[in-house]
Amino acid sequence: MIRAPLLGIDHGIKRIGIAVSDRLWLTAREVTVIMRTTRAADFETISRLIAEHGASALVVGMPHDELAAEGQHTQADTVALWIERLRGVTDLPIVTWDEQMTSEDAKRIARRLRRDPRAPIDDLAARVMLQSYLDALRDGLAEAPTPRTTDWSAS
Repeated sequence: MIRAPLLGIDHGIKRIGIAVSDRLWLTAREVTVIMRTTRAADFETISRLIAEHGASALVVGMPHDELAAEGQHTQADTVALWIERLRGVTDLPIVTWDEQMTSEDAKRIARRLRRDPRAPIDDLAARVMLQSYLDALRDGLAEAPTPRTTDWSAS
């Protein structure tokens, strides 16, 4: 089935990696690395990429820190807050997906692609994370994104 692509996002403190799926939701490819400046500028760039690729939903990598103490602020908390702010600038559905080990896989891919070892790999991490989500969709282990609904009765 042909669908609009999904945009994969690897959120980081300094950079945001972006990947996109094909229209069959079978494969992901890296797109770019956004060097973080301001939230407004970051969201503007993401909005432009959504339009450019005709994305139907966003898949954001969610880090997990199993060693974090109860009540300790984690990277997952930071990403969750960022996602809530992102929801304020897009009506697209946003799915979170486990990004565990994506950086290690991205490093291996970067070596295979013969990228400069100092070059950012955030786009590759987004690709790995998005591909994991696409594989889980295909295998029936994840649900497809559903459109966000707006409660117009409150207006």
